[in-house]
Amino acid sequence: MMEVAFADLGRGVAVDRDVLDDALARVLDSGRFVLGQEVASFERELATALGASHAVGVASGTDAIELALRALGVGPGDEVVTQANTCVPTVAAIARAGATPVLCDADAETAALDPASLEAAVGSRTRAIVPVHLYGQIGPMEEVRRIADGAGAAVVEDCAQAIAASLGGRPAGTLGDAAAFSFYPTKNLGALGDGGAVLTADDGTAERLRMIRTYGAAPGGELPLAGVNSRLDELQAALLRARLPLLAERTERRRAIAARYAEALEGSAAPPLRVLPGREHARHLFVVRSSDREAFRAALAERGVGTLVHYDRAIHQFDAYAELAGGPVPLATAERLGAEVVSLPLYPELSDAEVEYVASSAAEAAR
Repeated sequence: MMEVAFADLGRGVAVDRDVLDDALARVLDSGRFVLGQEVASFERELATALGASHAVGVASGTDAIELALRALGVGPGDEVVTQANTCVPTVAAIARAGATPVLCDADAETAALDPASLEAAVGSRTRAIVPVHLYGQIGPMEEVRRIADGAGAAVVEDCAQAIAASLGGRPAGTLGDAAAFSFYPTKNLGALGDGGAVLTADDGTAERLRMIRTYGAAPGGELPLAGVNSRLDELQAALLRARLPLLAERTERRRAIAARYAEALEGSAAPPLRVLPGREHARHLFVVRSSDREAFRAALAERGVGTLVHYDRAIHQFDAYAELAGGPVPLATAERLGAEVVSLPLYPELSDAEVEYVASSAAEAAR
């Protein structure tokens, strides 16, 4: 029997140790630790890599959503629609921006936002829509854009799990008015602490973002906006710069692993979530559905294979957000997904032997 952990961040650090050590030394030697050359360089390099006009570094992915909404003029009295099967930070960020979260349902086969449910959830107070590119797959952005344009609403992509994903050749983060990225250590491009960024094509939005992340201050000491403290620090920016050139190769490795898992589970009782057409999936997570999730997970655990659940309930099923259950649309599919989804180990440092072992073990567990 082989032991395969669900995640092993230490392997990634070991592989990258030389470039990470060089980045750390560069920051220590500079004597500059907040909003210096490393942040400025990372912002330029990230924008170039993802085909965006501007990237603005912030303290976390949650902050990235909040600041993007603030920069687009969303605040108290406004409603922001997102999907009920997202991670809690999406909704927490909407609330922190002062807006009211409104939930729509998800699609059962892909776990992406359901456009029909979204359209029904949009109302007269909707000022923004936050589609979540969940697990690394870009959602139905053509429909989201059409609905948003009809409602006069902004679109903020939640790309926390989708860096290096694309739709029709266009990268995640370039399909809305702004986009939020997370560099939490488990992400495909991970820092060694918290970090995030907002991408936008609009010069004015980028300028407001830079002010809001530093208390609302403008160059020269003026304070035209109310802001917060949300700065990507020099150390994390330097570490991210070291890893950014490795992202494309590691994304391809993730896709190869996912393809092997999908082959092993084709037609099984634990089918993988379906990939929408025209997309390159970032494969942040490999998620299957099982009607008897605990038995499936227990069978894998007996074989030494770790699993996790992303996520075990819809947002409105948490006590803190229970009032969102009374929204404009039913959320039954999001609830069902919460009861069935399971994530298998997926990281570039897995050996071929480990990948084969997970694939065969999952196929056996599904039987």
